[in-house]
Amino acid sequence: MASHPDHRRPRLGVLLSGGGRTLQNLLDRIGDGRCRASVAGVASDRADAFGLQRALDHGLEARCLREPSSIWSWLLELDVDLVVLAGYLRLLPIVPEFAGRVLNIHPALLPKHGGKGMYGDHVHHAVLAAGEAESPCTVHLCDEVYDHGRILLQARVPVLPGDTAQTLGARVFAAECEVYPAAIALRWAELQAP
Repeated sequence: MASHPDHRRPRLGVLLSGGGRTLQNLLDRIGDGRCRASVAGVASDRADAFGLQRALDHGLEARCLREPSSIWSWLLELDVDLVVLAGYLRLLPIVPEFAGRVLNIHPALLPKHGGKGMYGDHVHHAVLAAGEAESPCTVHLCDEVYDHGRILLQARVPVLPGDTAQTLGARVFAAECEVYPAAIALRWAELQAP
């Protein structure tokens, strides 16, 4: 990784598979100064992902890349400091150059309700079916296992009487909007520490 003049602002590479709500949140927070970072580029494993259009609308480089080797080569070209998974649904083998630099957010209290196929409403349905009292979101470092790796931050969200997957999901996403930028700042500070 190259050294950038402003070490307080990591360059982010964002990977997504869907609409890009998390990307939009990060861009909004970067724009208003609540997230000290920049987005170097956005990639998706799906050509029809609306998140790619969101990226283009913000003047960002956006690509559809399906092969892990292509993804890593592109991120190295962009000289990113941290890789942010924003609703990216594939398991991505982490290359040595990015070990400890790939973050993911999951809409549950890991290790509960994690693993392959556990994303979005699937998680919220599982939380409600299990009768959980809360459904936190978790930001963690990625490794070779779905929804595994060192936990950086969690935010607790209560399950309310009468909740549906949609109402619970909306509150969890609101918590994600706060905790993901905070986790990015935390991990960047850890990496910059002597």
